[in-house]
Amino acid sequence: MPLVDLAHVSKTYSNGVEALSGLELAVEEGEFVTLIGPSGCGKSTVLRLIAALDAPSAGSVSWPGGRPDLGYVFQEPTLMPWASVFDNIWLPLRLAGQSRRQAEAAISEAMELVGLADFARARPDELSGGMKMRVSIARALVTRPRLLLMDEPFAALDEITRFRLNDELLALKQRLGFTVVFVTHSVFEAVYLSSRIVVMTPRPGRIAGEFSIPEKVRDDAFRTSTDYAGHARAVSGLLRQENGESRVDTDALRVHS
Repeated sequence: MPLVDLAHVSKTYSNGVEALSGLELAVEEGEFVTLIGPSGCGKSTVLRLIAALDAPSAGSVSWPGGRPDLGYVFQEPTLMPWASVFDNIWLPLRLAGQSRRQAEAAISEAMELVGLADFARARPDELSGGMKMRVSIARALVTRPRLLLMDEPFAALDEITRFRLNDELLALKQRLGFTVVFVTHSVFEAVYLSSRIVVMTPRPGRIAGEFSIPEKVRDDAFRTSTDYAGHARAVSGLLRQENGESRVDTDALRVHS
């Protein structure tokens, strides 16, 4: 039974742009699913439909086991500039009716999880880009969601910070057990993080193919392994094929077991 199931989903916006057409995607509990594809192919639209921030024009988004709590991390941290780290993380709990005192334990735990326990009173303009993104992740996790939606959260960060946050995200997932649907333009980030990579076609977005990444250990050794390079080559090949750049061996496009 999937956690969330998108069946025959199409989305056309009021300006006539057809973002998705007949998309089929099921996400299982515990997966780390990454959506990758060209700009404008509907990756962010898929997240918005899952989050019920938008509705499909056709098809359905269903929750066979019941709709779970979910968290959403955007490309920009979207923090309130006048508020402290503590108060930014408090926001979803405050909207749910919890006072600062009622929410204090959960907020403190979320700050501890992302390494910000000593920055509770800091304002966003006192934080680095990586620290701002940690606040955004903590805010998404403070409600302990079963599903975490992440829309290119590390795209604007330098490579060293990005690698570090990739590792921290995987550690948080292992510790808390949430499911992730992640959007990125980076093949290398997708291969490093994901249990499954979903490649989308140019707009209107559909599923061009999927790749399973079976390796359990994700570390520097995996980043430099021949398996990592092989996965990245296969995903890149399908992306190039879908953009009409080259032909690839169809054997390389099979879902790895």
